[in-house]
Amino acid sequence: MTRRDALIRVIEALHREIAALKVNDVAALERATIEKLAAIEEVAALGTGPAGPELRELADEANRLNETCRIYVNLMAANVRRRLQTLTGDSGMGYRPAMRAYA
Repeated sequence: MTRRDALIRVIEALHREIAALKVNDVAALERATIEKLAAIEEVAALGTGPAGPELRELADEANRLNETCRIYVNLMAANVRRRLQTLTGDSGMGYRPAMRAYA
């Protein structure tokens, strides 16, 4: 396996992660994440020698896809937080004014 092959595996796994996030398929997300982490370990195991333009391009693509995954996850987390606040009647979005006791 070459670093190029391993980076392509990372990119393919990231595409699967994004697809799973879009449809909220937790099992597929877990599989894709495990595959991505394994491919990242392969890249690391292959060393850190000089990277030519093709490897840099693949690494940049992996970074862009990872950023897309991060955005999806953050949006999902915000939606969950909003739902939980609605369910608990916390319409103040977590803000609680200080209660002062006067004697």
